[in-house]
Amino acid sequence: MLIDATAVPADRGGVGRYVDSLVQALDQDGARVTVVCQPRDLALYDRLAPGARIVPASTSTATRTARLTWEQATLPRLTRRLAVDVVHSPHYTMPLAGTAASVVTLHDATFFTDAVLHSSVKARFFRAWTTTALRRATVCVVPSVATATELARVSPVRRAELEIIHHGVDADRFHPPSPEEVRAARAAVGIGRTPYVAFLGALEPRKNVPALIRGFARAVAERRDAPALVLAGQPGWDTQVERALDAVPHRLRVIRAGYLPFGTLAGFLGGADLVAYPSLGEGFGLPVLEAMACGACVLTTRRLSLPEVGGDAVAYCGVGAGDVAAALTDLLADPSRRSELADAAQKRAKEFSWATTAERHREAYAKAWLRHRRTA
Repeated sequence: MLIDATAVPADRGGVGRYVDSLVQALDQDGARVTVVCQPRDLALYDRLAPGARIVPASTSTATRTARLTWEQATLPRLTRRLAVDVVHSPHYTMPLAGTAASVVTLHDATFFTDAVLHSSVKARFFRAWTTTALRRATVCVVPSVATATELARVSPVRRAELEIIHHGVDADRFHPPSPEEVRAARAAVGIGRTPYVAFLGALEPRKNVPALIRGFARAVAERRDAPALVLAGQPGWDTQVERALDAVPHRLRVIRAGYLPFGTLAGFLGGADLVAYPSLGEGFGLPVLEAMACGACVLTTRRLSLPEVGGDAVAYCGVGAGDVAAALTDLLADPSRRSELADAAQKRAKEFSWATTAERHREAYAKAWLRHRRTA
């Protein structure tokens, strides 16, 4: 099979970690994999998958428009030249022509169900490609029951027609940190020895960061030993974040740490008093799982797929600032409860592995190939 990794950005978010980890796990499982990637990622995939065939795409795939043009015009020819049986497009779009079976990963349905949480251009683009993939792909993969249910609600596809495959977690990268890793993470964000509540993710409307900021300010307003709130991740387009920050009392500390290198994430997540992720909806919720694997006490919501990931090993709250404040107040006042959740989270995270994810993807590839042969 061929995996088209050209849509993966240089700064790895959730989709990038999915593609990288899947490629590595497939290679370790002995699968015959071809990976087409941006030239900048050639050395990375050579290292992640030494047994795979790594093919750099042309540099003209650097922009979204150029990549889509390459996907439609060049990828089908490359597929034929390399004698590929199955093409896996892991980020919504797919080549519309070609002789190979097609597998497409659809990461969430919020472009339909909560379009206001995305820019209008992005929502229209991904709605169109999701609809196209559901109609044209041989097999569609989704990362959760919740995503399958939502797609079945907004489209003619039946839930049973979708391949539900949970993501895994990289236990080498996301693990209970050593004291040295915690110190390095604290130095990276400039927190010193102050206790802190952590958030990791893009500052976009779906992540509900303004409610987290306001809830945090309410929860610690009367505490003499108030922790800091550290917001780590790429800057997004949520204009309400700045307004929420402006309303935080000056004596409280909120740090915008920006993008953190992968090597600091275990120390950052595992070193926090708790990790808060009050998302309005996720297709899977990889940041929650990664925090759990680091032995963190996690607070999140029951929206869409998040309970599939967290189970009984995380704390839940509503999405409003008052809901977040109440949950933070309770958890910050109860170290034993935080410790219990942290232990439970670490155990539950071990149920999610990229090896299992890769095995399930190989089954999806085989199913796609058999379907393709019957209809060819």
